Amino acid sequence: MILTLTLNPTVDLASDADQVQPVRKVRTRGDSFDPGGGGVNVSRVLRELGGETLAIILAGGVSGTLLEELLREGEVPHLTVPIAGRTRISHTVHDLKARLEYRFVPEGPTLSEAEWQAGLAALEQTPGDWLVASGSLSPGVPADYYARCKAITVRRGMPFVLDTSGAPLQAALGPGLKLIKPSQGEFDTLVGRKLAPGELAEAAQGFVAQGATELLAVTLGGEGALLASAEGVLQLPALDVPALGAVGAGDSFLAAMVLHLAQGAASRDAFAWGMAAGAAAVMRPGTAHPKRADVEALRARIGKV
Repeated sequence: MILTLTLNPTVDLASDADQVQPVRKVRTRGDSFDPGGGGVNVSRVLRELGGETLAIILAGGVSGTLLEELLREGEVPHLTVPIAGRTRISHTVHDLKARLEYRFVPEGPTLSEAEWQAGLAALEQTPGDWLVASGSLSPGVPADYYARCKAITVRRGMPFVLDTSGAPLQAALGPGLKLIKPSQGEFDTLVGRKLAPGELAEAAQGFVAQGATELLAVTLGGEGALLASAEGVLQLPALDVPALGAVGAGDSFLAAMVLHLAQGAASRDAFAWGMAAGAAAVMRPGTAHPKRADVEALRARIGKV
C-alpha cells in the first residue's frame, strides 16, 4: 500500500483555444477536469498501473467537494482532511495556433496550525507501507513540514519519497529519505550553484554519498533523466514520443518508479519504468493520463539497463 500526501491539491481544468490573446475573450473548448496536485496525480497513476494506493488530501469548500467527486469517478481511494479554505483550481490552456501551453496555478488556501497538524495525525494513523509526499506546501504551513512527515515514516519503518523543492526539500534531507526527484534547476538550488552539464553526474553522486538521500533522480526535460545511487550514476535519454501535454509527466515518472521499487525491483529498473511512464504521460492530453499499455510498450523500448 502506497500512501500519498497532498497538502495543496487542485482541480485541474484543461482547455484548448484557437489563439490566446490579451484583453479579448479567449473562447475555449474541449474542457476537461482532473483531480490534481502532486500526490493525487501519483495515486491516479499508481491505480492505472495496478498499484494499491490511498491519497491523503487536505481539501475544503465547493472546489474540495468537486475534487472528491473527481477522485470517486476515477476510483482513486482517498482520505480527506477537511479545511476551512477552498481548494484551488488550476487552468491549463493549449494555444493551438502557437502550439504553446499556458499554465495558471493559484497559490492555494492558507492552512491553520490545527489543519496542518491534522494532516500529520492522518499520517500517524493510516495503515500503509510507503509514503510519497508530493507538491508545494500551502500558505501557513512551516517549511519543515516534510521533515516532520519523514520523522513519522522513520518511526513507522516506512520508506519516504519526497517530490518538492526549495526550503521544504532542504529541511527534509538526510537519513530516512528513500528518493527525491528534483528537476535540474531544483537540484542546482540544492547544491547552491548552477551546474555545468559535465558536473551534474559527479554532483549527484556526491549528494547521495553525503547521505542526503538514498536515491536521487534528476529530471532533465528533453534530455531525459539521471539516477544517482550507491551503485553509481545512470543517465537515460528522453524517449521520442508525440507530445500532447506535459502536465503531470513528472508525477507519472515518480508513480511508476515508486511502484516498482515497492515491488522489489532494482533501482535502475524502477528508474527505467519511471522514464517510460513520464513519456507515456506526455503522449496524452490532460493531467497525468499515461495508459498502462503505453508504459509497458515504452519500457520495452528502453530494454535492459
